[in-house]
Amino acid sequence: MDDALLTELALAARHGRAEDVEAFVRATQRDVWRFVAHLTNPDAADDLAQETFLRALRSLPGFAGRSSARTWLLSIARRTVIDRYRSAAVRPQHADLPDWEEAVDRHRPSATGGFEDGIALGDLLARVPAQRREAFVLTQVVGMSYAEAAEVAACPIGTVRSRVARAREQLVALLREAEAADRSAAAFGAVPVPG
Repeated sequence: MDDALLTELALAARHGRAEDVEAFVRATQRDVWRFVAHLTNPDAADDLAQETFLRALRSLPGFAGRSSARTWLLSIARRTVIDRYRSAAVRPQHADLPDWEEAVDRHRPSATGGFEDGIALGDLLARVPAQRREAFVLTQVVGMSYAEAAEVAACPIGTVRSRVARAREQLVALLREAEAADRSAAAFGAVPVPG
């Protein structure tokens, strides 16, 4: 759905009519979920998307349409994720695991990256630094313009362009590295270690 239509939906929904609010949420929920999933992980995305919409719906009456609704909403999503990280950083959590060392080893990235049947974008993006990943996801996955992504990320448009270019370079390098490791393992008859 294009930005102009989403903005119209948001402007209609700010009056609180249930049908308008539902139409706005339905039209934007996929983008919000994908964005927060790429910033964090798919396990946390449902809760973060829900929190984003709770914040957005509380702020919706003040939305004036000065920016696109998608940009406005993804800015709220970004702040929601940042707030979650800040909150988690100040509250240590107890891991109730019988063997915590095994759990850490299981989630540690492997050298080969686990490329048995192809490469999942999420696996590659997990290795890209957060600011680059954010810029890449906003422009290449969500489909925002560089200007809109700059507004969401609260940085200059040139910074977004640079982050996207560096993210692409890093993703290509990671892909080549994984392919080389797979070819090397196949040449020696070894089985790659799953990631």
